[in-house]
Amino acid sequence: MPQVPQTFFDALAVRTWCALALAALGRAREEIDAINVYPVADGDTGTNLYLTLESACAAVEAAFAGHGTGTGAEGTAGMPTLADAARAMAHGALIGARGNSGTILAQLLRGMAQVLAAEEDGESAGIDGSGLCLALGHAADAARQAVAHPVEGTVLTVASAAADAAKEVEGDCGTVARAAYEGASAALAATPGQLAVLGRAGVVDAGGRGLVTVLAALVETFKGEAPGGGVSAGGTGAARVRVPARVEVAEAPGGDEPDECADAASGPAFEVIYLLEAEDAAVARLRERLDRLGDSLVVVGGDGLWNVHVHVDDAGAAVEAGVEAGRPHRIRITHFGIGDVHTGGAGVGRPARERVQRAVVAVVPGEGLAGLYGEAGATTVLARPGEPPASGELVEAVRRAHAREIVLLPNDADLRHTAAAAAEQARSEGIRVALIPTRSAVQGIAALAVHEPERRFDEDVVAMTSAAGATRYAELAVAERQSWTMAGICQAGDVLGLIDGDVAVIGSDVTATAEAVIDRMLQAGGEMVTLVLGDEAPEAIAAHLEGRVREGYLAVDTVVYRGGRQGALLLIGVE
Repeated sequence: MPQVPQTFFDALAVRTWCALALAALGRAREEIDAINVYPVADGDTGTNLYLTLESACAAVEAAFAGHGTGTGAEGTAGMPTLADAARAMAHGALIGARGNSGTILAQLLRGMAQVLAAEEDGESAGIDGSGLCLALGHAADAARQAVAHPVEGTVLTVASAAADAAKEVEGDCGTVARAAYEGASAALAATPGQLAVLGRAGVVDAGGRGLVTVLAALVETFKGEAPGGGVSAGGTGAARVRVPARVEVAEAPGGDEPDECADAASGPAFEVIYLLEAEDAAVARLRERLDRLGDSLVVVGGDGLWNVHVHVDDAGAAVEAGVEAGRPHRIRITHFGIGDVHTGGAGVGRPARERVQRAVVAVVPGEGLAGLYGEAGATTVLARPGEPPASGELVEAVRRAHAREIVLLPNDADLRHTAAAAAEQARSEGIRVALIPTRSAVQGIAALAVHEPERRFDEDVVAMTSAAGATRYAELAVAERQSWTMAGICQAGDVLGLIDGDVAVIGSDVTATAEAVIDRMLQAGGEMVTLVLGDEAPEAIAAHLEGRVREGYLAVDTVVYRGGRQGALLLIGVE
């Protein structure tokens, strides 16, 4: 059904555009996933764009709900300002950005929002075509600046073409939006001639294809119907460009393709994404460090909040760099499956990435452990203190792992039912899932240590379950208030040593309490002590406890990891 056209770009236009674009990406998601061959042929560009815009839409709806505005278009009483709606859209996209394409889309929306908010004068109903033109130009520039090494033939090229085409016309927002859409469509069709991997695969750039879909929704917002005489924004026309399998590719200066386009057999093993609270100066240093660690680096945001995306071989180092720059959270580490290559060619009409046979999905309590698990090949879900993941987050992680068989490690007794629900949902989607009831991240470490993907699934699960079950676990925490425990009455501020979930030791000193806990655990025997230090643990505690174990238990080894902001002062495992 045709939409009621918008004359000016106001808060209602932001809301309408987001809703139309989300619906269009939903229709085009699988097609965009299928042509995703650059920078990594992992078949998720459409999904990442959809999830990013879904977060933007949710933020806009929250802004309207906060002003008591209904779902109808009648009246403007209680409606948020254009600045409020645009900033909500940009913030929602930033915190929900997924993958390389989603991160760039978030920066495009942020660039537009900066101009939309600045152009609003408080007297008019919204901004006109000239203001929209400025917003499109600023968005393209902002996105290009966010990418460490811009490559032509990608969504950046399509965005720049849209902005350039908008500058060539004069008129209302509908006229400008249509010009931008047509310029983007023409640029999209040319991408296989700019990027060799696209030409070889016979496809256009997936990210650019997604942006054309979003711009088609912008036209529909102001014209009342999508480009092509009423076809939906995800429908036919330039948004569904296909090219011949063989395309003449323009050479880069000097006769060589950019490094990013080299026909490599493989690339970095991990995708690392996190939100980061940090100052501008720290982010500038972070960019330099991550640029040395990997590729596909995109850092977007500002005003103290950033979204960081990079492909690396050392996931732990990428997370550690974020910890040094500020406060990272919502960390997602994805291990690219066997057969994923940065420039591999997938044929049109089929997914760009084959499922791997088996993968591990694990919930981890801190940034340091996210890096450790990621380096071991696991797909991780970060459980922030007081914010346990929902079953939907676990299902999404299972999908990201893109495997036929999944071993799920909840690493928390309280997540048993949540993990079981996620496993059941994944099974309904045809994925074989084994849930190992790990109750602590140290049990997960033990299970991961014996994981062998080459074994039969059942044998691998049995070995991992046995290793986890043979690992006793403990943690140190600080009592928040007076309460009864298995070890007696504790006072607020006391150090509690919990063994297998129950309070076993109450002390006043962290190191002394840790010693008592380890002694009790080793009374039943053990060959290895694992220590996972939280950010608030004393600096010297690791060395002290290692010395204690070495002197008191000659046949026992100790291994130490940094867990980051994991909630507990110290996690202890004995196996």
